[in-house]
Amino acid sequence: MSSLATPPIPPHFYEQQRLSPTRSMSQTPSSSNSRKRKASPSNGDDHEMSTSPQPSNARLPPAQPISRKRARPNLTGRPLTVDRLLETLDKDSLRSILRTLSDRNPQLRDDILNIAPRPSVNSTLEVLRQYLDRLRASFPLDPNPRSDYSYDRVRPQWNDLLDALTDFTPHFLPPNESQSATSLAYLDGVTQIITELPEWDTAQHNLAKQNAYAEISKAWSTVIKEASKRGGGIQLQYGGWEEKLRAHNQKSAGQMHEAYDELASALGWLRQSSTNQNQNQNFHSRQDVRNQLFSGTYGLDQGQHQHQHQQQQQSPIMNMRTGNGNW
Repeated sequence: MSSLATPPIPPHFYEQQRLSPTRSMSQTPSSSNSRKRKASPSNGDDHEMSTSPQPSNARLPPAQPISRKRARPNLTGRPLTVDRLLETLDKDSLRSILRTLSDRNPQLRDDILNIAPRPSVNSTLEVLRQYLDRLRASFPLDPNPRSDYSYDRVRPQWNDLLDALTDFTPHFLPPNESQSATSLAYLDGVTQIITELPEWDTAQHNLAKQNAYAEISKAWSTVIKEASKRGGGIQLQYGGWEEKLRAHNQKSAGQMHEAYDELASALGWLRQSSTNQNQNQNFHSRQDVRNQLFSGTYGLDQGQHQHQHQQQQQSPIMNMRTGNGNW
């Protein structure tokens, strides 16, 4: 027997032999996790989780909008078209543009006159009223509005109004205006505007207003003469033109006497003609009554009267006996 003793075997040598060499150490933790665990109910639910394939209580993700390709707008600046530009302009700007275009191209004036509608009486009188309002607004703070100082301050607006009266009036006179009622309506309104024109201390400054009265009086006479030729002057008999023109003549201190005399003459002839017609009708009516008295048919109805009249025409002897003939 040898004196050397066998060394002791370490304890970990036995642990390695107990393990199988074909068993993987990595399977030990995976096997425990591969088991299916039953879902534990939540604290707020009293029922088990549904096993239906349609998750009724599950929250669906929001639907994404369908993406459509849109053309990228052109962000480059560009000027407006003529139509859009005209929509932004007011009356004064449009007038200024048209006036400038007509001055640069005189041929466009005829096109403007042909395209533009005819001005009405109300629109024209409104324009003249605007000129009168500008004249009144231009008066200075002078205690005497009739002074020469006031006249010098408002002279531009004064001349503008008189020029507008001179330009607008012929448009409403025959033969350019064929309707007498339209001409008379304009003359009535424009005469009232002339009456409202201011008076001045210097007599020379009042000549313009006196000339305006003279011109408008001649315009009245022209329209009255033309109206008396149409339809028996029916336009002059209705509308109260005699009263209106008489009032204008009184306000103008007799400066409208030419027009008023022309109207009185026309209405006198028309009334005389109407009077003569009535007299002729009365005369024929009296003659008819006289004939009925002689024929003995007065008081009979129309049919008997016609029958008697026919018999008298057919029998001349009867006419002699009734005194309608000589025997």
